[in-house]
Amino acid sequence: MNKLVDEVSKEQLLADFNVVVADAEALLHATANQGGEKLAAVRAKTEESLRVVKARMLDAQEALLAKTRAAAKATDVYVHENPWNAIGVAAGFGLVLGFLIGRR
Repeated sequence: MNKLVDEVSKEQLLADFNVVVADAEALLHATANQGGEKLAAVRAKTEESLRVVKARMLDAQEALLAKTRAAAKATDVYVHENPWNAIGVAAGFGLVLGFLIGRR
């Protein structure tokens, strides 16, 4: 369960970071017509940093997707090899969930 929370947190972090990168790109485009040597240097450095970050984020997204696919495949294999165990676990979760909802 903790691993699932970590995966969701990673996905949310990636989504939030993508928004930050998009905002930074928009800021760079908005200041493209501004003059000044220092501003041009800062803009160039920021663009390079964004390229690096985007590449790393793409790698992280691909790794997360690969892990998710591997987990789904492992679950599929387990359920096909142990259908009654899977049914029992699902029924147990349903029972616990029904009990918790019924207490409210």
